[in-house]
Amino acid sequence: MASPNPKEIVAEIPTYIRVFSDGTVERPRETPFVPPSIDDPQTGVSSKDIVISQNPLVSARIYLPKLTTINQVPILVFFHGGGFFFESAFSQLYHHHFNTFVSQTNCIVVSVEYRLAPEHPLPACYLDCWEALKWVASHSSENSPINAEQWLISHGNFQRVFIGGDSAGGNIVHNIAMRAGTEPLPCGVKLLGAIFAHPYFCSSYPIGSEPVTGHEQSLPYVVWDFVYPSVPGGIDNPMVNPVAPGAPSLAELGCSKIIVCVASEDKLRDRGVWYYEAVKKSGWKGDLELFEENGEDHVYHIFHPESENATKLIKRLGLFLNE
Repeated sequence: MASPNPKEIVAEIPTYIRVFSDGTVERPRETPFVPPSIDDPQTGVSSKDIVISQNPLVSARIYLPKLTTINQVPILVFFHGGGFFFESAFSQLYHHHFNTFVSQTNCIVVSVEYRLAPEHPLPACYLDCWEALKWVASHSSENSPINAEQWLISHGNFQRVFIGGDSAGGNIVHNIAMRAGTEPLPCGVKLLGAIFAHPYFCSSYPIGSEPVTGHEQSLPYVVWDFVYPSVPGGIDNPMVNPVAPGAPSLAELGCSKIIVCVASEDKLRDRGVWYYEAVKKSGWKGDLELFEENGEDHVYHIFHPESENATKLIKRLGLFLNE
C-alpha cells in the first residue's frame, strides 16, 4: 500500500541540491566535514572552531600560521563558496585549502560558517558575515567581546583586516564591502582590502561569452531565484547585479585595495572582468587589480591548492595581504 504522504522533490537544482516535501534537504556535492587540528603535520598550521553569535548561530574555523616569534599578522575574514546553499567552513575542501593557504601567506584566517539557503534564504548569509566581521573588529579594543578569541588578540594586526571569498563568497565580499562603505566597524577598524576569487554575479541580460538564448535557464540565474526568491528586482537586484539601475555607486566600496581573480575556462570569468571594469569606471579611489589564470576552471585553487597555478595565485594573494 502506498504511503499517504510520499516524500516528493518540491525543488531542486539537479546534481546540486534537492528539497523534499517533508522539509529535508540533500546536497549531493557537499564534501565531508573534518575536525580542526593543532599543528597540522604537513603545514604546521593550527585551527579551531569558534562561536561568534548564538542568535542566530554564526560560527567559524580560525587558522593560525606557525609563528616563530610573537608577531602580528594580517587577518582575512573569509566567506566560502557553494552557491549560498552548500559547502561549509568545516568541510574537507576548505580545511585542506586553508592549511595550505595560511602556511604560505602567513595570515590569520577566520572562515565563516554562515546560514545556508533554502532553510535560511538570503539575506541571512549577508547578515551573518557582517556580524562575523564586526566580531573580529571588536577584538582591536582593550574591551574585547565576552567570547573573545585569544589568537586574534595576541597575533592579529588590526591595521590589516581583509575580507575574501570565492564564487558565491565573492558575491558576499561585494555586499559586505558595500556595507562597510556606509556603516562603521567597531573600534574604528577600517577594512584594508577585499579578495574576489571567481566572484558570482548575474543580471537579466547576458554579457561577454554568456549564451543569449537560454540565459534564464543558466545556473547563475537559477541559483539566485532559488536562494532569494522574494528579492525585489529579482536577478537585477543590486546584491547580484551591482550595476543595476538604482544600485548604489561602486565608488562607495569600503576598502582601500581590491584584487579580482578570474580563470579563463570559468563560466563566471566574464562576470569577474565585468565587475572589475565597473569598479574601475565608478570613481572608486583605491588600488584595483585583475589577476587572470589561463587554462584553469572555476575555483581551481580551492580544489587543488598544491597545484602549480594555485601556488602562483596563493603567492599573489600573500603579497596582497602583506605588502
